Amino acid sequence: MAGSSLLDRAHVKTLLERVQRIPIVDTLRIRIESFDEGTCRAVVPYERRYDGIFECFHGGLLMTVADSIACFAIMTQTGPDEALTTTDMNIRFLAPCRTDVTAVARVIKLGRTLCPVAIDLFDTHGTQVAVAQVTYIRLQRGA
Repeated sequence: MAGSSLLDRAHVKTLLERVQRIPIVDTLRIRIESFDEGTCRAVVPYERRYDGIFECFHGGLLMTVADSIACFAIMTQTGPDEALTTTDMNIRFLAPCRTDVTAVARVIKLGRTLCPVAIDLFDTHGTQVAVAQVTYIRLQRGA
């Protein structure tokens, strides 16, 4: 994991261990580049098998990337064990993505219940290919 973080090493290590146990992380080969307070930056390598009807990253998979990285950004503030789930999400596709994709997520507000997150997605040339917003809900244990 590259980059500096304001989070202590133990917290980052705990987050990485939790993230690496999530099956979609392995499936898409998500690589965390950095964690910071309320943010996460990650890269997903492009593979032709991820193409949709056109020869570019399938939009649904880009949304999956945005959703996952949003959750990881929230975990920097809540810790890796808090129960969270997506309540809603939207994405606006701006350009086709034919390279690896970099997702940068930023928690807009860590609420008592709802946590909206903004995610920007870029190709390897720095072109913004999508912008997304995902809202998570903080679930109470046993609910």
